[in-house]
Amino acid sequence: MSRSCVALPVLFLWLGCVASPEPAPADPNPMLVEVGRTEFAQYCASCHGADARGAGPVATVLITPPADLTGIAARRGGAFPADEIAAWIDGRLAPPAHGTREMPVWGVRLAEGLPPGELSQDLVRGRILTLVEYLRSIQAPAQ
Repeated sequence: MSRSCVALPVLFLWLGCVASPEPAPADPNPMLVEVGRTEFAQYCASCHGADARGAGPVATVLITPPADLTGIAARRGGAFPADEIAAWIDGRLAPPAHGTREMPVWGVRLAEGLPPGELSQDLVRGRILTLVEYLRSIQAPAQ
């Protein structure tokens, strides 16, 4: 399936989520999770690992070890900070104490090849939303 075939339905799903004034649901959206699983495998698994625990094939050559993404909620008292995670992915958050950022700024990378404009930005935000939903779905229970 081409990226455009996936991107358009994701955009409509994202717009539906953004248009709603209600808070984000506690349970991840299954359709977004499936698209996010594909995005994760393509863009994130090489560093974070197929299981998202931080041991991908490239992890050993990185200065800062990739995070175990299955423990995000556990490290935050059981709450999954969707907005914060989206900001990490799209590049709005970068810890200055760690020097240069090894993790790609996916907000920029996912926009490559798209024409400039609001629709392209919506598509990128939709793709990031699918990654966030996937990460929400794989959170390990707090121990």
